[in-house]
Amino acid sequence: MSETLLEIKNLKMHFPVRTGVLRRRTGKVYAVDDVSFSIRSGETLGLVGESGCGKTTVGRTIMRLYEPTDGKVFFNGRNMSSLSYKELRGLRKEMQMIFQDPFESLNSRHTVGYILEEPFVIHGIHTSKERKIEVEKLLEKVGLPGNSADRFSHEFSGGQRQRIGIARAIALRPSLIICDEPVSALDVSIQSQILNLLLDLQQEMNLTYIFIAHDLAVVKHVSDWIAVMYLGKIVEYTDADTIYESPLHPYTRALISAIPLPNPRIKKKKKILTGDVPSPINPPSGCRFHTRCPHSAKLCTSEEPELEEAKPSTGGKTHLVACHFTGKI
Repeated sequence: MSETLLEIKNLKMHFPVRTGVLRRRTGKVYAVDDVSFSIRSGETLGLVGESGCGKTTVGRTIMRLYEPTDGKVFFNGRNMSSLSYKELRGLRKEMQMIFQDPFESLNSRHTVGYILEEPFVIHGIHTSKERKIEVEKLLEKVGLPGNSADRFSHEFSGGQRQRIGIARAIALRPSLIICDEPVSALDVSIQSQILNLLLDLQQEMNLTYIFIAHDLAVVKHVSDWIAVMYLGKIVEYTDADTIYESPLHPYTRALISAIPLPNPRIKKKKKILTGDVPSPINPPSGCRFHTRCPHSAKLCTSEEPELEEAKPSTGGKTHLVACHFTGKI
């Protein structure tokens, strides 16, 4: 069994809310509120949920693009929260990120060669001539012509630009890549190509992915484990097969019921959620999902459920659920 590469313990990321002329702090946004999980080397964790549930914030906080409010992030046993900027910069080679919008994540004023060469320059790797060769190899590895390094990023299509973003992420041969909805901004016809590229690179380079998305059909295709988030918290966590075959949390069931079937003749009963997602500035007391849950009871409004092993057992596999009525609904 592979070793744990990344471990998140009680991660919190609260953003201050400031109002008035003097910009006084009047509250805070509970974007991520007590999230814990771990990933083994070579595996993929899918992080799913509606927009605004905190998925992207988790990824950016792990990378320390945001300084966490509380909690700890361990990478290969090292506590990232306690690293200095200099130490963190050295660790950046091991952790990279693929951003959602390829049109925003690449500087259109720079050539592709400059963009891909920059990681080597920052970390002082290779000579100028060697870097040019590495750039050519990177482009070919992601399915682009090696001689396109002199072109500007705006000259490429959306799918090609995302391939450039992937090439930049794998340039320094990292162990962990956080994929922040890497296919959501692409045409459906291109999405499968990018997903297959990511899977091929994972197998070839033994990469570990955190795959952030809101499309559960996409997540199932690439993930070993899936964590479902709602309003800053994980409400269900298990392997990909189990979460589709035996979802236990009402929110997970609603998300899965919304996945369209490829056969239009088959009628599927959807579990429609009523109401809007509550504000993360003032989340509901007790279970945060109780305002939209069809099975909500008085206990749900006053007591927050713990994320704990599901009962009854689900075939001996790890299956964590945050619900007072697991197995009863």
